[in-house]
Amino acid sequence: MIVVVEGISASGKSTWCARHGGSHVVPENGRLAAAPDRVADPAGAAAFWAERNIDRWQAALAVEHSTGHALCDTDPLKLHYVWCLWRIGEASERDWSLELAATRQTIADGRIGFADRYLVADTDVEAARRQAIADPRRRRRNFDIHARLRPALLEWYAALDVVLPGRVQFGLPANLSVGRTAGQRYDIATFDEIIARLPQSK
Repeated sequence: MIVVVEGISASGKSTWCARHGGSHVVPENGRLAAAPDRVADPAGAAAFWAERNIDRWQAALAVEHSTGHALCDTDPLKLHYVWCLWRIGEASERDWSLELAATRQTIADGRIGFADRYLVADTDVEAARRQAIADPRRRRRNFDIHARLRPALLEWYAALDVVLPGRVQFGLPANLSVGRTAGQRYDIATFDEIIARLPQSK
């Protein structure tokens, strides 16, 4: 079973994963120095992030295989990030279209898929801001941009919840319950239906 924990910056997802995941946690990528610039090389950036997302999915599969379940700190299928940036005007429609096409191909090829459960922190922005200020160990230089992503992030997982009912839970539970795999991990028609349910303009 693969469980994803998502939410805006400082929403508590990493703390929750550390508390409940132990050796099952697949950490988020963080900053990668080799990432192409989306403005200078949008096609290169789209291909780069599609491959990094595959890396995290493969890491999740490996943890699942060895321990029975994996807990991903942020979604390996992180296409929502560029879509959310586009929704708030921080990425172009071309950026979104290129990353959509690159990600769609990785699903069609069976290289990345859908998790069995999604736990989406619905922490409000001011609570997240207080948590960010109270945690001096982490620099959150882009907190304000990430805070603006909250409505779009919730829209993304609401669409996923409609297409894959029963997999999404809004709010982080007190405990992690582990079940069986839900199946339907690599279905391209499911992916297309989720995308079709998203608002398609800023």
